[in-house]
Amino acid sequence: MIFCCLLSGCQSPPTPPPVETSATDATRNNCYSLLHQLLDEEKDVSMLRFIKRENADLKTLIKKVATTAGTAASRLEHYAKEDHSIILDDFRLPPGEDKTRKSIGAAKEKELLHHAGDTFEVILLLTQVEALNYASHLAKVGGENDFQSERARYLARLSAEMQSLHDEVVARLALRHVLPPLGH
Repeated sequence: MIFCCLLSGCQSPPTPPPVETSATDATRNNCYSLLHQLLDEEKDVSMLRFIKRENADLKTLIKKVATTAGTAASRLEHYAKEDHSIILDDFRLPPGEDKTRKSIGAAKEKELLHHAGDTFEVILLLTQVEALNYASHLAKVGGENDFQSERARYLARLSAEMQSLHDEVVARLALRHVLPPLGH
């Protein structure tokens, strides 16, 4: 044993590459599933423009969110077709969490449909703040648990992109609805 240590220069053996584990796969699939579900919903957020009138800046921002979400949802679907170990319907939520999410979703939908003007805009921006924050973290954790480096890098970039959109929405909310208008 001492002879081996002397030959290797008393260095620790190199750390082996991460090995796929069922816990890692489960976390990855759960993140991919929840992220795909969220992105699939977000890609349709710009459809609100057919029901509600919003100003051009808000419309542009929401379209950017929807386009980014649609592209990312398609990418996750591509990954799942390419690698059959990726499952996009592995939600594994406790029943209480699942029902709570459905209740929140229904309440937000009702709020968005029943309000107009500034109230509608604030509600829409707040829903986007929540969704983009969640998407950013789901992508981050999903990437940290994906053994395939190309997908992990994509999810890291997606996490950063979702965080950037989140920051844009927060800035819009702050400038438009929290700070007094300039020049007054």
